[in-house]
Amino acid sequence: MAVYRRGYQRYQGPIKGRWARFMVLPRFAWRRLYQQRLVLLLTVFALICPLLFGVFIYVSNNAELLKGATAQFKNFIQVNGSFFMVFMNVQAGFAIFLAALAGPGLIAPDLSNNALPLYFSRPLTRSEYVCARLITLFGMLSTITWVPGLLLFGIQAGMADGSWFRSNWKLGFGIFAGFVIWILLVSFVALASSAYAKLRAVAGGFVLAFFFLLSGASVMINGVLRSTWGHLINPSWAMRRIWQTMLGVTPPSGPGVIACIAAMLIMLFLLILVLERKLRPVEVVK
Repeated sequence: MAVYRRGYQRYQGPIKGRWARFMVLPRFAWRRLYQQRLVLLLTVFALICPLLFGVFIYVSNNAELLKGATAQFKNFIQVNGSFFMVFMNVQAGFAIFLAALAGPGLIAPDLSNNALPLYFSRPLTRSEYVCARLITLFGMLSTITWVPGLLLFGIQAGMADGSWFRSNWKLGFGIFAGFVIWILLVSFVALASSAYAKLRAVAGGFVLAFFFLLSGASVMINGVLRSTWGHLINPSWAMRRIWQTMLGVTPPSGPGVIACIAAMLIMLFLLILVLERKLRPVEVVK
């Protein structure tokens, strides 16, 4: 049949559900990101730490390995809120570097190649596009944060007696909720940096600068003003303060948990504003 005789024909094939279409972006993004050697190596390296913490749990729950140990050493190897606090601090650092590697490649190429009109011409809204990219980072960061954290909590609960779980069941909730909040913050930082910079290398630098420069700025503000309120602009310090409340760890001197939660919400709001401003199918340049 000649080309000019071919008219428009409606698609007659099977139509998948809305969620199946929505998960197309994360599925292909995961496949592409894990083909990058640096992303894969960093993910594997970040999983070594949970293995070491698992060995620590095994040693602390085997009395025959602790014969002849001093009381100070036995108190040191106790699995409690402080133990999981150290674990969360370590894995939170790995999450920042993994987001700096993986996050910039999610939005920046679409903006630099003017691909947003193609996305939004499909049954896909801006909110769904951001959620799809957010799910991509959330899935990647979950593999090195709350998933191994809950596995360690389950190992400790299984090796210890029942009284430990009854006394420390809140630790499991603290690990999960604390890491979810951190993943949301890190993911929004990576997405906003990718949308703002439009270049992968620059966006990755923005992710690292957001955490490390704000940390240094908070120290300077505290030194100049001789106060501790500068910690509120340090996302890492504010997040640790929230974790300490969740895990029942004695917090340091400084702003309370309510002030830290408010600071985190303000940061998330500003990052969402950046995404709302940059993710538009048509941009008017004056």
